[in-house]
This record gives sequence, C-alpha cells and structure tokens, in this order.
Amino acid sequence: MSCSSASADCLGWAARDESGVLSPYNFSRRTPGVDDVSIRITHCGVCYADVIWTRNGHGDSKYPLVPGHEIAGIVKEVGSNVHRFKVGDHIGVGTYVNSCRDCEYCNDNEEVYCAKGMTFTFNGVDADGTITKGGYSSYIVVHERYCFSIPDDYPLASAAPLLCAGITVYAPMVRHKMNQHGKSLGVIGLGGLGHMAVKFGKAFGLNVTVFSTSLSKKEEALSILGADRFVISSDQEQMKALTKSLDFIVDTASGDHPFDPYMSLLKIGGVLTLVGFPSEVKFSPASLNTGMRIVSGSITAGTKVTQEMIDFCAARKIYPMIEVIPIEYANEAIERLLKRDVKYRFVIDIEKSLK
Repeated sequence: MSCSSASADCLGWAARDESGVLSPYNFSRRTPGVDDVSIRITHCGVCYADVIWTRNGHGDSKYPLVPGHEIAGIVKEVGSNVHRFKVGDHIGVGTYVNSCRDCEYCNDNEEVYCAKGMTFTFNGVDADGTITKGGYSSYIVVHERYCFSIPDDYPLASAAPLLCAGITVYAPMVRHKMNQHGKSLGVIGLGGLGHMAVKFGKAFGLNVTVFSTSLSKKEEALSILGADRFVISSDQEQMKALTKSLDFIVDTASGDHPFDPYMSLLKIGGVLTLVGFPSEVKFSPASLNTGMRIVSGSITAGTKVTQEMIDFCAARKIYPMIEVIPIEYANEAIERLLKRDVKYRFVIDIEKSLK
C-alpha cells in the first residue's frame, strides 16, 4: 500500500509527549488504495485506552500520537475493489485497522486475535511501516475489511462507542451464551462498558444485577438503565444474600478488586468473563473447582461479530449514554474520565468542532 500523500491535509489533535496533553496537529494519510475506504470522521468516542497511550502507560507510545478508536463517519472515497461501501454511506472503524488475513483466526473472522498481531487503529505499525493515527482527526483511510456498516437511522454519535465499549461486552456475552432469556447476569462496574452490559443484558431478557462501590449510581442503574437489582459490593450481607444465584458475571472493573466474593455468587457451572484490566487476578482454586465454574477473558471482537452487534443495536434501538463534546474539550474530558466523572461515554463531535 502506498503511504504517499499530496500534503499534510489531515487535521488532528495529538499528544507530543508523556504529559498526554493534546493540541492541533497536521499530518498526512496514505493515498487510498484499491481496497481502501476514505472516511470523513464525524464522531469519535473517548476511551480509557486514549489515556493510557497518550501518557505512555505501556512504555511504547510513538509521538506525535493521535488517539481514538471509536470512529464513526461518512464514506468520502472508495477504491476500485471496494464493493461493500459507496460514497455517502455511514461507516465505523474500531480498535484495529489491519491483520495478516491469512491465519486461522483471520480466516474465522476473528481478526482481533490475529496470530501475527492485529494493527491497532492508533500507535500501531501498519504493513507499510507507518505509524497509525486514530480518530481524533478529520479523516482516515482504512482497508474495507476493517470497516463496519452503520444503518442510516442510527445516530453516528451513538454508534462511535459501540466500536469499543459496546463490542467489548457484547462479544463475550454471545460467546458464552449470556443471551438466554430468563437467566441471571451480574455486571461489575457501571462505566462505559458496564452500562452497555446492562443494556445488552436487558435486551437479551436477563435478570440483571449491578455491583458497584458507589451508592450514587443506584438510582440510574435501576430507573434509567433498567437493572433489576443494585448491590454495594463492599456490603457483605448484600453479597452473601446472592450466593449461588447468578448464571453469568461480566466484570468490567479495571481497578484491583477481590474475585472470590464474586465467584461465590455464581451458580454451579456459572461463567465470569473479565473485560477490564486489573493489575492481577487472584482467586482460590476452590472458587473454581468446587463450583465447576468458568473464568474467561475477552477484548473486542472480529469483524463478523462486530457487525452483528451494530445491527442488533440498530434493530433493538440500543444506544450508549453519551456526552457529546467539542475537540477543544478533549483534555478536560480525559481528566474527567480519570475521575470517573462521565455518564457514560464522551463522544467528540469531530465534524462540528475540528476546524
């Protein structure tokens, strides 16, 4: 693929160093190839991953770094081999923009688990050696395989968070059959991921219990999101009352927390799936063995399941709870994200504010 471009015609916001402070940045995108789609970005969600890499949390950040991997927009150009999209289509891009396309996982449309490593939407090294730059920018060029169709009647601002927060909880839920009407689901944490797990759980017909450390989230969990029960996780009596009552648990918490108390809430053969990234996971073998329980992990998903999730949300009118912001507010939004002061996803209005 060619990495040439006529000029630095893409405007973005980038971090220049470990401070993570974002500011305007002009750069070049590659010239679209025959299999590529050029997308005018209208909206981009703000994910905790943006915080990690803008601030060099993993020690591998490549500056200038343009974050953003919850991208929604409109097709402005397609290559001659592109058949799934046309100019004017609504389109999304998630956490990865390339993979080997030849391993067993890519062949099974599980590109996110590519044996040779998928290419992250930002701060990744693409096949041509260039460093990928994300959705805090005016447009992006992506191979059509890694693009997703967004129905015209689904708001693009709402679609953006589906590409990471939504799919991160949807994928393990359908993989582990957490879509069986009448079963019981526990959701640990009520942030960007957790609130989507609640929405999916209710759409699947599950009885949903939310576990949180903050009583302030009770009313919203029950009255707005429709959860059936709210439990303060530090209250031992509330926890004990639910022993062996849940078929499934989706754990979205990234902060360190004990696991044995939650394992005891699972029925025999119950499943706990971890989608957060605490620094360690520790539990007694007895929590697993004596209850024939399953603990699994998951990140986002391959292209097939991601498109399935978008279509499901459109059909069932499932929308993330978002706060739309201008790009100029991005630095403050990231500070608020660190303080958990958002309900439940910031979405940058790129189209209206990035000039």
